Amino acid sequence: MIRRFASALLAAGLLAASGAGAQDARKETLVVANEFGPNMLDIHGVGANRPSYGVAWIVYDRLITHGRKTLPNGVVMYDFAKLEPELAERWEVAKDGSGVTFHLRKNAKFHDGTPVTAADVKWSYERALAMGGFPQFQMKAGSLEKAEQFEVVNEHTFRVKYLRPDKMTLPDMAVPVASIYNATLARKHATPQDPWAAAWLKNNTAGGGAYKVESFKPGQEIVFTRFDDWKSGPLPKLKRVIQRDVPSAGNRRALLVRGDIDMTYDMPPKDFGEMAADTARLKVASVPIENALFYLGMNVTKPPFNLVKVRQAMAYAMPYDKMWDTAMYGRGVKLYAGSNEPKTTAWPQAHGFKTDIAKAKQLLAEAGFPNGFETTLSFDLGGATFSEPMAILIQESLGQIGIKAQINKVPGANWRAALLKKDMPLMINRFGGWLNYPEYFFFWCYHGQNAVFNTMSYQDAEMDKFITNARFAESKAIYEDQVRGMIRKAFADVPRVPLFQPTQDVAMQKNISGFTYWFHLQPDYRQIVKN
Repeated sequence: MIRRFASALLAAGLLAASGAGAQDARKETLVVANEFGPNMLDIHGVGANRPSYGVAWIVYDRLITHGRKTLPNGVVMYDFAKLEPELAERWEVAKDGSGVTFHLRKNAKFHDGTPVTAADVKWSYERALAMGGFPQFQMKAGSLEKAEQFEVVNEHTFRVKYLRPDKMTLPDMAVPVASIYNATLARKHATPQDPWAAAWLKNNTAGGGAYKVESFKPGQEIVFTRFDDWKSGPLPKLKRVIQRDVPSAGNRRALLVRGDIDMTYDMPPKDFGEMAADTARLKVASVPIENALFYLGMNVTKPPFNLVKVRQAMAYAMPYDKMWDTAMYGRGVKLYAGSNEPKTTAWPQAHGFKTDIAKAKQLLAEAGFPNGFETTLSFDLGGATFSEPMAILIQESLGQIGIKAQINKVPGANWRAALLKKDMPLMINRFGGWLNYPEYFFFWCYHGQNAVFNTMSYQDAEMDKFITNARFAESKAIYEDQVRGMIRKAFADVPRVPLFQPTQDVAMQKNISGFTYWFHLQPDYRQIVKN
C-alpha cells in the first residue's frame, strides 16, 4: 500500500525532487490519507457519510459561518458563539422577530461562472427539506420546516420567515446541510422522477465554494483544486488537496512518518498518543468533541431490549475500564461511574452505572432472562479503530451474564443506511450534535418523532416534552429544569449507554499550520498552510 501510494504521488509529480516548479507544487499541495472517503458528493443524498460533510464544507458555501478562537493548548477551533458572513455579506433580524434578511455578495459566482442569486439559496433550502431524512431533520432542528418560509426579495436578497423564536435557527444555517447549490446547473440534470437531480449530484457537484472537485474515485481518492474566483472568504493558500483512502492505520502512520503524506486522522488512540510524543517529527492536534459520545445503543422495538431492566442490566455489564484502557487508551472523557441524578445541565456527563456483573445478572433474572439470550452486536467498520476492540470486550463481558452476542461488522460506506433501517438490535455507535446545545443532541437522539439518529427507536411522551420545553424555554430556570429532566430520564430508561466522550485527533507534519477544529469533524482545508 505504501509503495502504491508513493507511486501515485510520483505520477502526479509530487515526489519529484528536481525543479523549482515541482517544489512549489508540493508546497501548495496537501496530501491526506484517511481510513475511508466520501461515499457521495451530495450531503443531501440518502446515506451520505461523514466524509461527505467535508466535501460540502469546502465545495459549497453557506450564507453564514462561525468565527474562530484559540484554545489554551494552541489548537484553533470554531467559535459557536460568533456568527460571521460567508456567502451573505450581512444580515438583519427583523425588529419584530418575524424573520431574517440576508444580503448576498454581488460578486459571488459558482464554479461554472454562473452568478449566485437568492433564487439559488431558495432552491437549495427547499431541496434540503424535500430530500427528506437527515437533511430535512437538520433543517427542522432550526425551525426551518416549510418551503413557504423562504423568500426571494430580489436577485441578491433572501429572507427567511420565522415560524417561532428559536435560538438554533441562525446557527442551523451555518452547518453543511445548509449549503448553497447552483440551481441552474442542477436543474439541467433533473428529471420528472428525480426533480432534485439526486442521481447526478451523487457523483457531481454544483457548488461555488473555495475548492472544486477535480476527480472523484469512490473508495480510492478525491482530489480538490482551489477555485481562484472564490469571494466568500480569504483565498486558501493550498492550490490542491489530494485525499486518499488508506484503510490500514499502520500504513497511514508509516506514510506520515516517512513524509509521504502531510496529514491523517481517525487513527487508533494508541497511535495518536505515540505520535503526539514524537515531537521531533510530527504534531498532533487534540480537542474533546463537543456534544458527542460513543454509546451502546439498544433498539427498544427488538425484544428483549423493550424491557428497561434488560437495558439496565446491559449498562451494568459494560467493561468500562477495560474499554477505556484497551480501546480508548485513555484519550477522551469517561462517561460512567458518575450519578444518575444530573447535577448540571452539561452534556455529555457521566451516568451512575459502572461494571457490576452481579447486579447485571440480578436485573436480567428479574426481567425473565436468568440464562441470558442471543443477539447481534453491530458496529461501523469505518470506525473500527475504536469500535472493534470495544465490540470484542463487550461480547466477552456479556458472555459472563449469559448473553451470546454475535458481532456484525458493517462496512463504513453502508453504515448510515444500516442505521436508517432501524433493524439492528444492538450497536456501538458514535454521535455528535453539530449545534452545541444539550437539547439539540436529545432532539436528534431521543425524540420520538425523529426518524434519523434515534437509532434506538425510543419513544416517550415525557421525554419529548422535556426536549421541546428546553428548546423553547422562556427562562433560564425553566431551561435548566427541563434539561436535567431529560438527562435524568435518559439515564433511567437507558435506551443507549453512554461510554466515552471522544477527542478529535489529527496528526500532521510539523510544517503544517492553520488546522481548525469544527463541529462536523472534517478538516477545513481553506485555512491550512504549509510553511
